[in-house]
Amino acid sequence: MKLNSSNSSKPPSSDGYKKPSPKSRRIRSGKKPGKQPGDKGHNLMKREDPDEVKTYTPKTCNNCGKDLTNASVISTASRQVFELPHIELDCIEHQVETKLCSCGSKTQALFPSEATGPTCYGPNLRALASYFVTRQHLPILRVAEMFSDVFNHKVSAGTIINIVSEGAYLLDDFTLNLKDQIANSEVVHADETGLRVEAALKWVHALSTNKLTLYSLDDKRGKEAMDAVGVIALITGVLVHDHWKPYYAYNHLLHSLCNSHHLRELTEISETPGQLWANDMIELLCNTWYSVVLSKDDGKSELDAQKLEELNNSYDVIIKRGNIANPQKQSTVVKRGRTKRSKAQNLLIRLENKKEDVLRFAYNFNVPFDNNLCERDIRMIKLTQKISGGFRTSDGAKAFLTMRSYLSTLMKHGENLLDALELLFKGNPWMPPVTASGP
Repeated sequence: MKLNSSNSSKPPSSDGYKKPSPKSRRIRSGKKPGKQPGDKGHNLMKREDPDEVKTYTPKTCNNCGKDLTNASVISTASRQVFELPHIELDCIEHQVETKLCSCGSKTQALFPSEATGPTCYGPNLRALASYFVTRQHLPILRVAEMFSDVFNHKVSAGTIINIVSEGAYLLDDFTLNLKDQIANSEVVHADETGLRVEAALKWVHALSTNKLTLYSLDDKRGKEAMDAVGVIALITGVLVHDHWKPYYAYNHLLHSLCNSHHLRELTEISETPGQLWANDMIELLCNTWYSVVLSKDDGKSELDAQKLEELNNSYDVIIKRGNIANPQKQSTVVKRGRTKRSKAQNLLIRLENKKEDVLRFAYNFNVPFDNNLCERDIRMIKLTQKISGGFRTSDGAKAFLTMRSYLSTLMKHGENLLDALELLFKGNPWMPPVTASGP
């Protein structure tokens, strides 16, 4: 069976030019693409107070050629052009005076916080540089090129790297606040991915809620690395993940498994003859999620008892049919007593043993159906690696991830990123409000 993005965890970019046929499980809205009937639409509106008005007057008559200098104006038509002004750097010199008191003491005024040296870059420029690196994922040299082309001012690659590192250093209090809020959230998503750092494979660990994002870097992937972050051990709610075994080492909390992973695995198995149970499980999971969505829309907080009973009975029946189609006695014993099972057998064992974690979304409407939230967050890190190829130093990678934690959290709150970055480089970083963070 050929694996692709529709029946495995392989990314769509690995499909090449022969894309698999789309098999979307989304429910169609029935609406046609484009502008909907009754929608007023959106366009570029004229401003009542333009920044500049230029008037153009005809000099001679188009008919007889007579001079129109003193002719009356009978009407005026206007068009507005929205244009960027020519951008260049301002140089502001800050001078502090020293005064001599009658007592003989000398007192000097203080420089503003942004004047950190004899010459330095201000918070606006540092905010923009870090924005292009950590939000728009531009390589360092291309950011330097942008400053040269747009502002006619050369900023060295080393300076840009130092700006990002400075921003990360200023986020110490923000990071502590972030960890504390995630640990106290009702539902937390977790995922991890590899990242090339110092020409070696290291691991990015991500923790997410609908309002918060935390990234961290470690040489290792397992529980030891998660313990170093120091958050999962403090969570008392539900942890949503993809069934990676080290997450289950934290047995003090509830777990919820990503059903998008299950659907992809079931899709692959269903394409094998004799595995009709997989299609039935796909239908059961999708229909249950649809029922949850409809119940939420109706203002309900849980499925009724009858539906839950029917769900459990149907689930158990499908598992039994799957076990009949994939008897454990067909497993092959390999070296050192280890058992090699088929993918169908492994999935059935998980679905049976972790039934509560698979169906937790049906019992607790605050728990989502999948782990897509964290997977979307971590996809941005993979995008950076795809564009730039990796990081030369661990310090640079950690600084980038700290800044990404800040920006991702800002975006989830709908904040303006450049404004918040300017606050950061003025030494007053934005802090997420303390609220209950759900899925």
